[in-house]
Amino acid sequence: MEKDNTWKTYSAEECIELEQINRSYKSCLDEGKTERECVKLAVKMLREHGYRDLKEFIDGQKTLGAGDKVYAVCMGKSIAAFHIGTEPLEKGMNILGAHIDSPRIDVKQNPLYENEELSYLDTHYYGGIKKYQWVTLPLALHGVVAKTDGSLVEIHIGDKEEDPVFAVTDLLVHLASKQMEKKANAVIEGEKLDLLFASRPLSSDGSLEKEEKDAVKANVLRILETTYGISEEDFVSAELEIVPAGNARDCGIDRSMIMAYGQDDRVCAFTSLFALLDVDKVEKTACCILVDKEEIGSVGATGMHSRFFENVVAEMTALTGGSSDLRVRRALQNSKMLSSDVSAAFDPMFAETFEKRSSAFFGKGLVFNKFTGSRGKSGSNDANAEYLAEIRRAMDRKHVAYQFAELGKVDAGGGGTIAYIMANYGMEVIDSGVAVLCMHAPWEITSKADVYEAYKGYKAFIEEM
Repeated sequence: MEKDNTWKTYSAEECIELEQINRSYKSCLDEGKTERECVKLAVKMLREHGYRDLKEFIDGQKTLGAGDKVYAVCMGKSIAAFHIGTEPLEKGMNILGAHIDSPRIDVKQNPLYENEELSYLDTHYYGGIKKYQWVTLPLALHGVVAKTDGSLVEIHIGDKEEDPVFAVTDLLVHLASKQMEKKANAVIEGEKLDLLFASRPLSSDGSLEKEEKDAVKANVLRILETTYGISEEDFVSAELEIVPAGNARDCGIDRSMIMAYGQDDRVCAFTSLFALLDVDKVEKTACCILVDKEEIGSVGATGMHSRFFENVVAEMTALTGGSSDLRVRRALQNSKMLSSDVSAAFDPMFAETFEKRSSAFFGKGLVFNKFTGSRGKSGSNDANAEYLAEIRRAMDRKHVAYQFAELGKVDAGGGGTIAYIMANYGMEVIDSGVAVLCMHAPWEITSKADVYEAYKGYKAFIEEM
């Protein structure tokens, strides 16, 4: 089925709204480059729209009723927000779920060292990356350092115009004959992704201390102490992420696209949050859950495999009519969900990897994937036909542009989402999202039209399902 390019259908008023949504989206990308930053930003936005911390209701032994808006945070890296509907919670929820972690490079716990009067941070990459894409780029350092006195130091270096940036070095082409013979996955090895951090030795009264051992490292420690109040030992209890430096930018001479870091999967996360915040009244309770660790299997306390979401729903049922394990199970089983994650956009430069009839295209709207997984649908949720018909009906009612797609050719590879995890509760789940070019690269590209249609589609899901 051939879908029209949605740019051809927009009125002047819709083009204005499209740009407003995308401006807000770009601002969110700039402010949320890590999971913690995304959660912090989400809490700020939620509170501005009247949402309150669920703990206030639990601690105050207050009940929840229709129209109440609450959120719960897990370890500062996952968040679930709820707009309570007029129907009982055990009738189910309309859930928008996305992840806010993105491929990156992490700093190790004993990272700082000096080698030939250059100081480095030792690293370990996170998620599926092409390592060679991360060299010779301006990089920023974001994260937190937890000190033993209980304080938390926030680190943001590299994104302001006046900030220094960092880099991972590469071998000059003149000496790279052996390197160029290697396979792409070995051109840059994981242990070669260490971050170039400093080169100036510690000095006193203007003269270099030649006898100082590791004088460059010593100077780094001095800067860290005087600027941030942290010591070398504090790296042990730090979470520091290396991300591309720079803000989200319009892409293309026509400004029709966005180029930015972390659009997988923050393009779905922020548009889902926008949709939740823009809904006035709901019959079924609306939920937006933004989780961590999807890029490494949704594991750990802040990943979708944890009991965080289930525990929060249990607290909600207790505050809306009494605690009951059966009510929790019913609330989960009767729910419907969009597992919102990005899709691979058809790239004419690599057309041989795609099956064109089943590909997602730029400018053709929100993408639905009946299944994901790899090869024989391994690791996939496979949505029911009846649920697909409901989704189509909801999107058509709200005039949302949408398309159905798969992730490349059957035997080319594949990928998974959080859909199958939530489907374990017996709820109806389908994958949905925005088509992305250069997925998992330091800089990814989306269509502004698709971002807009995603927002419209997620809002339609809340209102119509």
